[in-house]
Amino acid sequence: MLDRDLAALYGVETRVLNQAVRRNITRFPADFMVVLTREEIRNISQIVTCSTIKHARNVSAFTEQGVAMLSSVLKSEHAIAVNIAIIRAFV
Repeated sequence: MLDRDLAALYGVETRVLNQAVRRNITRFPADFMVVLTREEIRNISQIVTCSTIKHARNVSAFTEQGVAMLSSVLKSEHAIAVNIAIIRAFV
């Protein structure tokens, strides 16, 4: 999932999500998150009708593990609820 979509899902601004990732970068290895290249962004913008992604500088995409990890570093109520649900499901 893209950083913008996850920010909306977790109820935070995209810049807040990206800041949380930067502050906790060791929690996001290459198999959890990738920064898309300009070409990858262009390819996505041809598929998705979203004008903001065309002009974005850095767009990150997260795997399932990255989505779960985000729930542990974000401070929104929804992120906390997701993190609790993950822990209850697997611990």
